[in-house]
Amino acid sequence: MTDRPRPPSPYDFLPAVPAFSLTSEDLTDGGTLPDAQVYERGNTSPHLAWSGFPATTKGFAVTCYDPDAPTGGGFWHWLVYNIPADATELPTGAGTGDKDGMPDEAIHSRNDYGTRDFGGAAPPPQDAPHRYFFVVHALDTDYLDIDPGANPNVVGFNLTAHTVARAILTSSFGF
Repeated sequence: MTDRPRPPSPYDFLPAVPAFSLTSEDLTDGGTLPDAQVYERGNTSPHLAWSGFPATTKGFAVTCYDPDAPTGGGFWHWLVYNIPADATELPTGAGTGDKDGMPDEAIHSRNDYGTRDFGGAAPPPQDAPHRYFFVVHALDTDYLDIDPGANPNVVGFNLTAHTVARAILTSSFGF
């Protein structure tokens, strides 16, 4: 394994916003990512449920980001936006391209695999375990007018501009 220093959370560098609660039937905060969320072993998006977000929330977005990918800019595994404000949960497997279990209004954006779905963990075998930040962003808008094929960093930029609160669950994985 390559020993390289782990940077702080990428969310430490964004404007501070209130936190709310994020839980999962599939993931443990601070735990190891299960095989189901690994690209070659299951490639299934996890169950996520959130509560305690601000009453002013107009919509949500969900992302999964690996800041430890050896790209110089991390790796986006999942980006979904335009989730309505009355949604408080995504079932296991909602990240498929057919959006089964996803609200109709929700839009899957292109991830760094180049697909519009959840792409599981796939760190290089020689790397130390990577961190996977599953984040629910409470937004000040119910609609983001972003091309679903846009670069994931463009989506991330727009999410940051509209985030009023954030819930984070972090798991790690390495081969």
